Amino acid sequence: MKNNLTFTMIKPDAMENGYAGDILSLILKSGFHISALKLIHLTNHQAETFYNIHRKKPFFEELVMFMTRSPIIVAVLKKNNAVEDFRKLIGSTNPEDAEKGTVRNLFATSMGENAIHGSDSEDNAQIESSFFFTKNEMY
Repeated sequence: MKNNLTFTMIKPDAMENGYAGDILSLILKSGFHISALKLIHLTNHQAETFYNIHRKKPFFEELVMFMTRSPIIVAVLKKNNAVEDFRKLIGSTNPEDAEKGTVRNLFATSMGENAIHGSDSEDNAQIESSFFFTKNEMY
């Protein structure tokens, strides 16, 4: 049986540009339901831990600096086929390649500042969701 949850973060660039409301509206209009939602400001430790898989990559320090520069919104979303449908909704990591009408096509400015994160698998959706939310915080 498919897991019908996915995880997302509205990143600092989208928050700073005032796009959070538009992005949340697009998510809801696309049939997703919010299971959990928080506005947080990541610490260096949180960002380094969350992105540990990228620790040895050349962009790691820049990624941590970016993700900690201002508050973000983290959310768990529900929908049938959530991970795959959300990946389609957010579009390609490179906004120049993102399909018209996707979140990144509409709100991202570059590969590095691409407005939003979406889990790439059901397993990662569970891991990422539980990084930010307890079971009592997800409905």
